[in-house]
Parts: sequence; C-alpha cells; structure tokens
Amino acid sequence: MQRRLTAAAAIATGASLLAACTATATDVPAPTGEGVLADICPATIVIQTDWFATPERAAAFQLVGPDGTVDVDKGAYTGPLGDTGVNVEVRLGGPFLGGQPIPAQMYQDTSITLGFVPTDDAVRANAEFPVTGVFASLDINPQIVMFDPATYDVESWDDVAATEAPIVYSEGKVFMDYLVANGYVDQSQADASFDGTPSRFVAEGGAVMQQGYVSNEPYRWEHDVEGWLKPTDYLLIHEAGYEIYPHAWSVRSGELEELSPCLEALVPMLQQAQVDYVNDPAPVNEAILRIAETIPDGPPITLEGNADSVDVQLAEGIVGNGPDDALGDFDTERVDRVIASVIPIFEGYGETVSEGLSAEDIVTNEFIDPAIGLR
Repeated sequence: MQRRLTAAAAIATGASLLAACTATATDVPAPTGEGVLADICPATIVIQTDWFATPERAAAFQLVGPDGTVDVDKGAYTGPLGDTGVNVEVRLGGPFLGGQPIPAQMYQDTSITLGFVPTDDAVRANAEFPVTGVFASLDINPQIVMFDPATYDVESWDDVAATEAPIVYSEGKVFMDYLVANGYVDQSQADASFDGTPSRFVAEGGAVMQQGYVSNEPYRWEHDVEGWLKPTDYLLIHEAGYEIYPHAWSVRSGELEELSPCLEALVPMLQQAQVDYVNDPAPVNEAILRIAETIPDGPPITLEGNADSVDVQLAEGIVGNGPDDALGDFDTERVDRVIASVIPIFEGYGETVSEGLSAEDIVTNEFIDPAIGLR
C-alpha cells in the first residue's frame, strides 16, 4: 500500500506537476472547429453532475468557460461550447436531484446527455437503469477518512480498526460497508450521523474520524474552520482497494450507438477540458466561486481553496492519466474488481443486480483519444 503524501508535499508536488503540464499544453491542440458538433450532437449538451460546483468537477465548467450564465432556479451553468455550434448546460447535483441517483435521473429526464456516475452506482443501477461511462475525468476517488494525527497514530488502513475511533460518514455510502466487510473498520466504528459540517470533529477535539475529500477538507480545516485551524491527516478510500471511478461521464446504454458520432468528436474535448483546467485553473476557479456565491447552500468555496485543490488533485493522482497514458480512459480490470467487490454488498441489501456483469457492460474506451493526457 502506497503511503499518501503529506499536505505540504502534496502542494509542492502538485505545483511541480502543474508546471510540467503547462510546459507541454500546446503539444495537444483542442479537437475543435467551427460548427464541428452542430449536426452530430444535441443542440444543448446537458451534463448532470453529482454535487455543487467544485474543482473536482471543473472539467464540466471548463467546457463553458469563465463567462457562462448561472441559472439559480435550475441550478445550472450554461454557455456555448466554443465555436462548435452547440451549447453546454452543466447541472448541479446534490439537492437539485432530490436525493435521486443519477442513473435514475437520467432515465427520468432524457434531456440529460451525460451524467456523472460512480462505478458502484453504475453496477447498482444496471438492472433497471443501465448506463455506460465514456470518460473518467478523475482517475482516483478523492474520498478520504480524515483524522487528527495528534490523536490517532495511523499510517495505513491496517491501523484503523485498532483505534476504535468513531468514523462519521453519510448514511448510504457504500464504501463504509466495503471497509467493514474487508476488516478495515469494525462495525461498531461506523457512525452514519455526518451532517456535512466540521462541527462534531471540532467539538470533540478530533476524537472522531470523518469522511471528506482530500482535495477539499484538509485545506479547509487547516485554514478556514474556526476552532480547528491546524493540519489533519487522512487515508484515501482508494488505498483500501475501493477503486471506483467517482466521475464516469455516462450515457444511457441504449443510446450509445446513436450518440457515437457525437461522442467521437466530443469525448476528446472532454479530455482536453480537464487538461486545460489543471494547466490554467484560475479562470474557471473564479467561475466556480461566482456560481457558489450565486446559488445558495453549497459548500464553502474560496479562490485559495480552489487553487490548493488543483495542486492536491495532481499530487495525489486524482487527476491523472489512465492505464494507456491518456487522461480519461478506464482500467477495465480495475472496474471488474469493483464489480466483484460491490455485488455481494448490494445483494446483502436485498437488491437485484445484473448477472454476469463485467466492465464492458458499464464502461468503454472507444472514444478516448490516446494522444490527450498530462505529459
């Protein structure tokens, strides 16, 4: 198991990676052209994200650019996709989905072109709402369990159960059942009372562990959370072997063939959008802040936190090339491992899962341009 980077090392390494990526940004031109999508894609490409606007989801907002329009009532950010002849509408998730999983939402609202579907949700939904991932904007899941290093001496997942620490998480997170099933967490530690705030962590002086994103909470706790304002440490859920792709940009499986001409041209643009964002994040980071200031009730957003998020995502490989040295492709063996891990969990819930499910049923690398990646 590879030891995670310290926060300082992550920032330094991320800055170095950003410099390296920027140096070669012009080597791979964006696959665009006037009107190139007009006759092969929907007039408005609707992208349904899973949460509010944040740097982990920035590739979608990069497609629109920094000057998009914020629709408060709809929870959306819209604008033209360059000169391609189509528009993009990026819809926020979370409360705007009314608690509905994205695959179900995609079948209820067929105006959605692409939805952010994590691998475990794609497996869970396949029997009723099959979707196929065509692009993975994040190569590694940024979810973590965060803890106070002054309270708990933890170097790896093998150390967690012995701490007997309560681990506060949101009800319904499948990763916790995986951690318990694989012996990394004792059932008595699982505490599904997380309210999305740092209040309990602070009130108990770090005597609990808590779910979070490596690209968000550690920075925010150290710099912005009153009553704490000191470093934390963390373990990536990915390091425990729960290797989901958190943002597989997915289409309804039955429409894959029909959308193929569009996806052949569009997916390389999605790849390039993620590369362009990490090479020059400031304009879209400002747009993310503007969205957060316009649409209420989202997570706290600052420009400083957004900038740090990019550094950490690069340093930890959250944004990174896939198995074929391209950004956005899927490791199908990894997807098969996830399928094998989560099916017993879903069956334990009493849910119906598709028999004989394999990676080729839920992801494809057909549209990935192997020349586009971080170099």
